[in-house]
This record gives sequence, C-alpha cells and structure tokens, in this order.
Amino acid sequence: MNRLYDFIRRHPTWVDSLWAVFLLLLSSLWIVASLTAPDGATGLPHGPGEKIAALPITLTMCLVVALRRRAPEKMLLLATGGGLAQVITDVEPFPGNLAFVVIIFTVASRPTRWASRFALTGALLAPAIDAVRWPNDRIDVVGQLFGGVFVGLVFVMAWVLGDSLRTRRAYYSQLEERATRLEKERAAQAKVAVAAERARIARELHDVVAHNVSVMVVQADGAAYVLDTAPDQTRMALETISGTGRQALAEMRRLLGVLRTGDGGKQDGGEYVPQPGVEQVADLVEQVRGAGLTVNFKIEGTPRSLPSSVELTAYRIVQEALTNTRKHGGPDVGASVLLRYGDDELSVLAEDDGRGAQRELYQEGGTDGLGHGLIGMRERVGMVGGALEAGPRPGGGFRINAALPLKGAD
Repeated sequence: MNRLYDFIRRHPTWVDSLWAVFLLLLSSLWIVASLTAPDGATGLPHGPGEKIAALPITLTMCLVVALRRRAPEKMLLLATGGGLAQVITDVEPFPGNLAFVVIIFTVASRPTRWASRFALTGALLAPAIDAVRWPNDRIDVVGQLFGGVFVGLVFVMAWVLGDSLRTRRAYYSQLEERATRLEKERAAQAKVAVAAERARIARELHDVVAHNVSVMVVQADGAAYVLDTAPDQTRMALETISGTGRQALAEMRRLLGVLRTGDGGKQDGGEYVPQPGVEQVADLVEQVRGAGLTVNFKIEGTPRSLPSSVELTAYRIVQEALTNTRKHGGPDVGASVLLRYGDDELSVLAEDDGRGAQRELYQEGGTDGLGHGLIGMRERVGMVGGALEAGPRPGGGFRINAALPLKGAD
C-alpha cells in the first residue's frame, strides 16, 4: 500500500492519465449508444453534426483530466472552450463533463487566485446554462429546479473542497517555514553563545597570563636589585621567573585564535588579577551551602600545584554545576563535588539527586539555543584538551564528569 501511495505521489500525471482513459471509455460508450439509439433519445446526440462534434469535445475533456495538475490554468481555459463548443453545437451533457468538476477542484486547490475565482464563477453559472440550453420537458418546474440546485451544489462543493485543500497546504507550508526559521535561529544563537563563551574564556586566560607576566616582572626587578648582595635570593627569583614563564607560554598557546574583547577581569585600577582556582572551590562550596543547598565536597589524591588554565576550568565547572543544581534540581536537592588528583589528569565530578534537567537543556544550545552554561563547560574543557560528560544520572538527578589532562599543560 505504501508503494502504491509513493508511486501516486511521484507520478501524478500518470494517475490522471489513467482516469482520463476511464473517462474516455465511458464517453465512448455514450457515443456508441447514440449511433444505435433511435433519433430523439434523451441524453444522446441527435443529428449527425452533434455526433461528429461530440468526438473532439470528448477528447478535449479527457485531455483536461490528464493534464490538470501539470497545467491547471491552461486546462481550465481549455475546458471552458470545450464547454462553449458543447453549448454552440448542442451536444447534450455526457460523462465527459465530469472534467468540469475535476478542473474546478484542481484550480481551487492552487494558489492562483484569478483561476480559482474564474472556476467558482463557472460553477455558479453551469446549472443555469444547462437548464436554459437543454430543458427537459418531461420534468416539471420543481423537478428542474431541484436538479439545477443539485448540479450547482456538486460544482460548488468541488470548489469548496479544493479551496480548503489550498488553505491547509498554505498552513502546513507556513508551519514548515517557521520550523526551518526557528531551527536556523537556534543554530545561530548556539554559534553566538559559543563565540561569547570563547571570548569570555579568552579574557580569563588572558588575565592569567597577564598575572604571570606581572609576577615575572616583579621577580626580575627584585633579582636585579639583590644581584650583587644576595646571590641565593637572585637564584630563587630566576627559578621563579623560569617556571612562571613556561606556564605563561603554555597559557599563551591556548589563547591563539581566540579574540579578546571587553574589559572582563580588570580591576577598577586597570590591573589584572589572577582568576579563581582549585583552592577556591572549597570557598565556593561553603558559599552555596550558605544559600541553603546541601553539598558534599571531597578531595581524593594529593593536592598539588596545577596549571592555571586547569585550575580555572575546574573551578568554573563546579560553579556551573552547582548553579544548574539550584536551577533545575527541584526542592530538597542534594549535591556532591569530587576532585580527584591523578598522575596525568584532574577529574571533576559534580552530581545531584534532584529531578535533573531535561535532555534538551544539556544538549548544545538547549531548547531555545541559550544553554550557555554547558556550552561554556564544553568549550573550557576542549581548550585544555580534556573530555566532558553531562547528562541524567541513573536513578535520578544530573551528573557532570570532566577529565582535565595535566601533561603538556605546563
């Protein structure tokens, strides 16, 4: 059944041609009947001229049905011409006149308004033309009136059904256009969100590098001051400069290709300050606890000095995770944060036992393209070469798990 439906959709002209052949067969039977019927038979051509004219009129009506979807406006005009020829040659209504109903429905279902109005006018005039041109003396006035009303309703209903189909098509087309537009807007908003997060991350990393360079400058000035009087202090200052410089170079490599805009990270005096790191996670947890959220905080492994970019990324992940818990976790939600120091990476696990966010909220862009928090997490983790997993937790709640590599970060 589906194959038949697909065939009909792909080959509408073939289907219409089959209906045209069927209509031709009915009309041919009508013509053959007129040849064998006695003169004056009702509903059949009377004279030789009418019988001859019936053949091209029949072919015209069949052609209208066959090509109604390929050239509906032209077929409407062709049907009008065939109808006028039928009136002039006095060929009484025959099965081929079903083409009028078909073409009226077809043009009414299309957006060409002049053709639709023309078809409606013809539908209203057809019963009157039929009653005047071919009156039936065997039926009284009431019967003729009833027959004319019935024929008129058939034509008008064909037009109404076609116009209704046109309206539905236009409505569905608007819905598809709107869905396409919303999808494009969502994609554009997601791209803007990614760009904004990258710019914000670049500002923070820039501040880290600026702080490291400031430390180097201070240490260099100090080393120059005590160069002759305190060689040990000079050596320590140079070691600090060397380590800080390597770290600053690593951070600079992460900034390549990211445009920095705005003033984020500056103090009122214009000096850059270091961004928060792992040591500030405990303070962040205490702050969230003070706001009424129950948080279990643990550290596994031996805490040690980490690259500034890794520390900043870990802090932002915990901050965003706890913010999402407060937004989407629901009442009486509890959260846990785990920092695990490994040989090659720092693992950050943040999860809650609340109702969790919907899937669309943690996919890229969110339901409205504005899910910037998790977009920011992915961008941060990606910039330090790590991996991030975010989604519903088995048994309820939400989980965020990030692995931040330490090798090559220095």
